[in-house]
Amino acid sequence: MIPRYTRKEMAMIWEAENRFNKWLKIEMLVCEALAELGEIPPDALKNIKENARFDIKRIEEIEKVTKHDVIAFLTCVGEYVGENSRYIHMGLTSSDILDTSMAVILREAADIIIADLERMLSVLKKKAYQYKDTVMVGRTHGIHAEPITFGMKIAVWYDETKRNLDRMRKAKDTIGYGKISGAVGTFAFIPPFVEGYVCQRSDLKPAPISTQIIQRDRYAEYLTTLAIIASSVDKFATEIRHLQRTEVLEAEEFFSGGQKGSSAMPHKRNPILSENLSGLARVVRSNSLAALENIALWHERDISHSSVERIILPDSTMLVDFMLNRITGLIDGLQIYPENMLNNLYRTHGLIFSQGLLLALTRKGVNREDAYEMVQRNAMRVWKEGTYFRELILQDKAIMKHLTENEVEECFDINWHLRHIDEIFQRVFG
Repeated sequence: MIPRYTRKEMAMIWEAENRFNKWLKIEMLVCEALAELGEIPPDALKNIKENARFDIKRIEEIEKVTKHDVIAFLTCVGEYVGENSRYIHMGLTSSDILDTSMAVILREAADIIIADLERMLSVLKKKAYQYKDTVMVGRTHGIHAEPITFGMKIAVWYDETKRNLDRMRKAKDTIGYGKISGAVGTFAFIPPFVEGYVCQRSDLKPAPISTQIIQRDRYAEYLTTLAIIASSVDKFATEIRHLQRTEVLEAEEFFSGGQKGSSAMPHKRNPILSENLSGLARVVRSNSLAALENIALWHERDISHSSVERIILPDSTMLVDFMLNRITGLIDGLQIYPENMLNNLYRTHGLIFSQGLLLALTRKGVNREDAYEMVQRNAMRVWKEGTYFRELILQDKAIMKHLTENEVEECFDINWHLRHIDEIFQRVFG
């Protein structure tokens, strides 16, 4: 069953119709290659290609008896082809069809996710430039640190998403290998020429070496790439959730007319989209662990990975597609509150400028430990008393012995912290 959150384009990839079409295409390509080698008579090949088709309900009926999906599929196709069906699947093992077709399907899914990431990058770039000079406080450990801009925060997300795009392109390449090498990868009953023929016409590369299957480290790389993408989305969503907290309220998910936040409290405007994304990321990460577990199989292959992949491959691709579209729309419609950002910036009464004072004192020849103690003792008074940091500094004779009033004022210049923003943006966006 395709989950209801799935977007149509991705859902179609995982429909039975597409899966069986891929199987049939691979089988037909194998027949073509064998015909070129003289293993299948031309008339038989013509008959196979004209009549080979399937009926999903009939496959399901047969599988109830055979308990084997590929045999059920081949039996169904054979019913349409007739006598010449003996040439179909000749010298192959089920995984020749399953793994080669799955590589095609996963590349199709990757193309959708790559397009999602490209759209997300476009939105992130627009937002980053829109708020390039919107000043806010930077936080480390959740505590006010020094000034940044909201555009910088979005630019960090852009740069990470760009890396995710590179990862997804690499994962698409890593998964894009087929195998038509028989039961244990020795080409005992099917020559290597067939593998090359099939892969070339399926936009795949032949696996340099295989067993009964394509090795599952390729699948693990694909799934862990999806997990990294999902984790990045989780990171962005978690930040939005923090920024929407009532005590912060620097940014907020768009709240549409008629939307309800709580069944009990009419005033609530909750970050439900972001929370949803954080939850879904946990599923994708869990699926990547299952993919890692699938790498270790008995000898040339066992079937312990198969049941897992029937869940994690469609689920993870569909989830990441959904998540990327949701976070892109969320960021595009994000409500930003610059005034709240400024108010929060000065909530600590100037403490965010402490490093400038520390460095100004050291430049005047004060020992760093002594300078740190001078600045810190005044900072602790601000935390405790709520007084203004600048005023305490100007009243501290030990500090003022080294600094002029004008030099102290310069330490509280917010523009000093933001003077390299243009250069940073040039490095990120080019």
